[in-house]
Amino acid sequence: MDLSWWPEVVERIQPAPAHAREAELEDLALSVVVALVIVAVPILWRVARLGVTLVHELGHALVGLAVGRKFSGFVLRADMSGHAITRGRPRGPGLVATTWAGYPAPGVLGALLVLAATRGWAAPVLTALLLILLISWVRVRSALTAVVMLAVSAGAVALWWAGWDLLQQQVLIAAGLVLLIGAWRHLGSVWVSRDPGSDPAVLARLTPLPRWLWLLTFLLVLAGASALVVIEARQLLG
Repeated sequence: MDLSWWPEVVERIQPAPAHAREAELEDLALSVVVALVIVAVPILWRVARLGVTLVHELGHALVGLAVGRKFSGFVLRADMSGHAITRGRPRGPGLVATTWAGYPAPGVLGALLVLAATRGWAAPVLTALLLILLISWVRVRSALTAVVMLAVSAGAVALWWAGWDLLQQQVLIAAGLVLLIGAWRHLGSVWVSRDPGSDPAVLARLTPLPRWLWLLTFLLVLAGASALVVIEARQLLG
């Protein structure tokens, strides 16, 4: 069996060498500017928001699998909403954890992407994300979901295979910031929503805790994720 390609794969999985981890501040600033433009320009945000929703739904799915539920599919809709379907007990801590995981997921992943990129771990993280996307393909349940998954997967594969440390670092920082800011925007939307099918409303029905308290837990997690990014930024600037 010809395995001549394997060393190239291994090379693209490894963290960046020490000399390649110190990017110029101008390079990192470019990532920040790109992220802010994507979030601020309505047409760009409309596209990026689908990515935030994708992470939201996969957050439900991954936590559902972790607590023993079965993940049977997920969809993204044209109105930028989505839905992940897990099967298991109709009540209990497993369902609560699965339902809770959606809103924090983009912020947590966003912060992790920023930390991984600034510390030279862009390639291993990209590899892990590609594996998650590959496994998730079998659970796609709509055409729009397939289009979004194809775009994200193709972009991640191209970035991973290129193996350019600086480019991977810049893209992951920008993507992480978009996810983190997008998580705050999603939280703002659900905070003022009175949709009985929203995650905090469902959590209030599943538990004795009120809706506002579940919203507060989302806020605290996002605040923690944001604090990690701010601390990392101060260390880089220092």
